[in-house]
Amino acid sequence: MSDTKNTKEPEDAGLREPRSPSTRGVRTSDTTTRGIRIEVQSAYMPERSSAKEGQYLFEYHVRISNVGTETAQLVSREWFITDGNGDTQRVQGPGVVGEKPVLAPGEEFEYSSFCPLTTPVGAMQGSYRMVLQNGDSFEAEITPFSLAVPHAVN
Repeated sequence: MSDTKNTKEPEDAGLREPRSPSTRGVRTSDTTTRGIRIEVQSAYMPERSSAKEGQYLFEYHVRISNVGTETAQLVSREWFITDGNGDTQRVQGPGVVGEKPVLAPGEEFEYSSFCPLTTPVGAMQGSYRMVLQNGDSFEAEITPFSLAVPHAVN
């Protein structure tokens, strides 16, 4: 396994052209739980959104780093996605982007995904279930980060 793995979902191809943070509204989250650091950056995707139709698409890029001393495997995810009306959707599933990465100390795993909303603002937070080599498991927290059309939130 390489130290850094970039995984993209099929619809992600070709969407990585550079944009300035001011036009995309980059938002971030960064937290460490038991040696697993999770950094998230989200950005609005105007080219894939339609305000007239109430469709707003946000991309989020996740870097999971093992800054601890024990090897850990990501086995499942749980997200809570809240829109601007306060409605929350819970999303659970095995692994991320079809993988269950094993991270030895010093290794990291990166991926990008998307979140559609019907409002111009929202938020995401959640956790990854991590399993250590001795069988112990824990929830690695993903602290809340906003999903917002630039200038929609002051």
